[in-house]
Amino acid sequence: MHETTHRLHSASLPALWLPLLGGLLPLVGTVVALALSQQMALIPVCNPLIDGCVSISRAARHDLPNYLFRALLLPAAVLQALTWCFATQWLRQHGARERLLAWLPWVGLTAACFLVLYGTFLGTEGEAYRWMRRHGVIVYFGCTCLAMVICAGLLQRHLREHPVVRTPARLLLALTYALPLMGLATALRPLYLPEGNSGDVVENVMEWWAGVIFTLFFLVLAWCWLRLKLRLALQTD
Repeated sequence: MHETTHRLHSASLPALWLPLLGGLLPLVGTVVALALSQQMALIPVCNPLIDGCVSISRAARHDLPNYLFRALLLPAAVLQALTWCFATQWLRQHGARERLLAWLPWVGLTAACFLVLYGTFLGTEGEAYRWMRRHGVIVYFGCTCLAMVICAGLLQRHLREHPVVRTPARLLLALTYALPLMGLATALRPLYLPEGNSGDVVENVMEWWAGVIFTLFFLVLAWCWLRLKLRLALQTD
């Protein structure tokens, strides 16, 4: 009888690449789509972070900007889902046992799936497609916000005394505070804006700034993992 021995070969790469690319790819896609759409006269030339002249969807809805935006958005959704899964294991290794932690990977996966849904149907026509685009982005924003709150809260609770993590943990928590404040400002807009289309402008501005906060969260998380020198272990037969 001959015995066959299987050897596991392990390799690793820095874990920071998950949130780094997961945060940067949508940013690059959005900036490129905005610049091209303005250059092609598909949208007005303005600063959407201040003027709120267009939404992110409108900036990447047509022609070449749409193709480039979706090409970067879809792999980013996968990387963000992997980021939340890895963050779950990382927090568990540092003593997090709260019930909320079990929700983190599922909330992150839901966000990623709806980001894929949004990116897939962006630029299509029809009422059903508009419904899927609209609800895709709403669920993505909501679930990502919830995942950020869970991650930042547990990080602050279990690792805030770690000298390497202290500053990133505070920054992540501050970013999660900014999101509900923005939501409150949007909800209260009838109190400080006249009736008309101004509400759309506020919603567009808030959408762009929410995207900025999401990007910053992933980049700070990448910085945190860089300082901790976390690595992803890969094993093959």
